[in-house]
Amino acid sequence: MPGTSLQQSLSQHQALAPQMRQSLEILQASTLELSQLLNQALELNPTLEDLTESESYDELIADESPNPDNYEDWQESYQDDLREYAIIERRSQGSDSDAEERREHFYNSIVSPLSLQEHLKAQINESGLSPEQLGDALIIIGNLTDHGYLDAPLEQLAIHLRIPGQRLEDALAIIQTLDPSGVGAIDLRECLLLQLDHLGLGNTLEAELVDGYLAEIAKHHYPQLARKLHVSIEKILEAINHIQTLDPSPGSRFQLGGNPYIKPDLIIKKDEFGDWGAQLTGSYLPRLRINDQYKDLLAQSSNDRKTRNYLRDQIRDGKTIIRAIDQRQETILAIAREIVDRQKPFLNNGPRFLRPMTMNDIAEIIGVHPTTVSRAVAGKYIQTPHGLMEMRKFFATGYQTSSGDDVSNEGVREALQKLIENEPPSKPLSDSRLEKLLNENGIKIARRTVAKYREQLGILPSHLRKKY
Repeated sequence: MPGTSLQQSLSQHQALAPQMRQSLEILQASTLELSQLLNQALELNPTLEDLTESESYDELIADESPNPDNYEDWQESYQDDLREYAIIERRSQGSDSDAEERREHFYNSIVSPLSLQEHLKAQINESGLSPEQLGDALIIIGNLTDHGYLDAPLEQLAIHLRIPGQRLEDALAIIQTLDPSGVGAIDLRECLLLQLDHLGLGNTLEAELVDGYLAEIAKHHYPQLARKLHVSIEKILEAINHIQTLDPSPGSRFQLGGNPYIKPDLIIKKDEFGDWGAQLTGSYLPRLRINDQYKDLLAQSSNDRKTRNYLRDQIRDGKTIIRAIDQRQETILAIAREIVDRQKPFLNNGPRFLRPMTMNDIAEIIGVHPTTVSRAVAGKYIQTPHGLMEMRKFFATGYQTSSGDDVSNEGVREALQKLIENEPPSKPLSDSRLEKLLNENGIKIARRTVAKYREQLGILPSHLRKKY
């Protein structure tokens, strides 16, 4: 018969302590993320204080303190300040309503970027639509993507909302007359046609090309289009140039947060002796320390055990955070200094001379595990003489040139991009031709690798790059 029984077993497993997890989080955080973590720690841990703020306050008090040598001058200045303050106070008390009105005007004047939906709602609210038409238009607006396209077929919306399809078609027609032109389209073809209609070009060669030949335009089949439409190739090229000025994503300019701000964690620049060096950019980070008053409270024997245990835990956690910050900064700076030592050709001459480098190489030099290097460079950026670069881009395998020099994958991609940028527009370089040119420059690379790097750079194949 089945039954139940109790069994004991012994096993071992590793678990990260909370302090270790916190240290890893601080190590992996970017400078902006670390600033947020430290501000949060200041709010949660009363024993921590920002040394930067306390120093600024001490300097302010010191600057305003009386000088014994000119005490009479200081006293006179102080009395003047008091009189001025009294005048300001009386004025403010006598005009509370004016001050409140100014404050309200100030806050109302602070504007935030409009979303596409808000921009369209503002237009239909002023168009004099009936309540029913307004409601239908809001339904259409609510079903637009961030790029301005209709997210669902009208038939589905009508069935789901139990609204006559003709009402939604009328509402969509209203939306398609609004700014930005092209909004409310079902696909790219309709989006471009709407924009041409707004420009008064609904019956032109441009409209004919968009309406029936977008695939041919994408493949650059311009001679075939000229023969098919019985016009010269110059007319085709002129019309296509006009089409290329249209916006395929009319709602994109209203997208919020599309380009997040990146602040470099390190800067590489030359010193006064002309040598390259790396510097941390965390000067605006809070400088934490344990408040001496809480240390004194912990030392007092009059406090009860619960208070002493609380203070001891908070001070210990604060010291853990401070140690983790110091260790993070030292690790990142040590990695950056190794990058500077190994990548001087890149710093002097540009991305083409970026050398292969692995995290294992750096870990052995600075005496840490490779995973520590991986965490330390995650999400970090360096401001170099050749632009802002992610730290991870410095760690890549590469190739050896015919002269024996090492070049990284990033350097190969840079060389490939340069070749394509300088190719004749009417006769772009094929992948096979690019392979031969790279080989002539000493970079032995296969054609399929050329194609892979070209795709990573977002560059079209040669037959789609051809221009007439």
